[in-house]
Amino acid sequence: MRVGVVGASGYAGGELLRLLAQHPKFEVSLIAAGSNAGERITAIHPHLTTYQDQNFQSTTPEEMGELDLVFVALPHGESSKLISQIPKQVRIVDLGADFRLTSPSAWKKYYGSEHPGKWVYGLPELPNSREKIAAANRVANPGCYATAIAISIAPILDLINGSDVVAVAASGTTGAGRSGKISLSASEVANSLTSYKFGGIHQHTPEIEEALSGIAKQAIAISFTPILAPIPRGILSTVTARTNFSDKEIRAAFQEFTKSEKFLTLLPLGDMPKTASVIGSNSVHLQCAVDVHTSRVVVSAAIDNLGKGAAGQAIQNANLMFGFDESFGLSSIGIGQ
Repeated sequence: MRVGVVGASGYAGGELLRLLAQHPKFEVSLIAAGSNAGERITAIHPHLTTYQDQNFQSTTPEEMGELDLVFVALPHGESSKLISQIPKQVRIVDLGADFRLTSPSAWKKYYGSEHPGKWVYGLPELPNSREKIAAANRVANPGCYATAIAISIAPILDLINGSDVVAVAASGTTGAGRSGKISLSASEVANSLTSYKFGGIHQHTPEIEEALSGIAKQAIAISFTPILAPIPRGILSTVTARTNFSDKEIRAAFQEFTKSEKFLTLLPLGDMPKTASVIGSNSVHLQCAVDVHTSRVVVSAAIDNLGKGAAGQAIQNANLMFGFDESFGLSSIGIGQ
């Protein structure tokens, strides 16, 4: 299958290229980066020596029309401008936010522009999602925070009070994209943690609520606080919710949910998720417990924000769309320390 990566000069685009270089079914035929067109790929991604004799190309409708699949890894608001130029027979996985939300009002509130529309939401591990993804030719890849938090809650939706979910998650700096910002420079980030988009205004909040409310028997309301961590990549999330169920019952629900999943691992009791354990993989490491003092379940999850939180999940979705084994080109084992 001939595939293209649009927005290939960014962090997620670079990770897509790395993973696709080892994919048994996808052949990279277009590597496009608008502002970097003409530059050598290895000038920006020096680790991608597989592509050392190639340059970034321009993004043209003619080139995209000859592909079977396009991965779009552009900043939010840019994908919807491009989609109309891509022929309908070409399948698309969009790594941006443009087509994730159903609610026009939520989109307007959190993104400040007119709602572009809604595509199939590409989080395969959510109930009944794989069938929808496999039948789609347009898939919206979830956000990185949304992936970690939704998977933390999905196994226990029937065991919690969905109106009282609290999530705090720390992410590496690659989650903010590649554009230069003083707040993301090494001198500003090193030895420091800081919250941002504080007070329920982060754009992944409605995405998480919609994804979970769609499979739950109750409405889901989340208070979410993101944290910038002084690491390049990785997300560690902690999610809590009120529950009347025991530690044993909660753990049993996670065991049932994860037992057949290639990329979800419930760690043994006593082991805790670590970002270093999942870097370079498409995995989610999970741990759960019940705080009996406050009657709250506590769930910890670790993902690679560029893997399961972006490029890895995009390839997992693309595999499903073409009827391939969803693990093609992906690893469940991180690189470790």
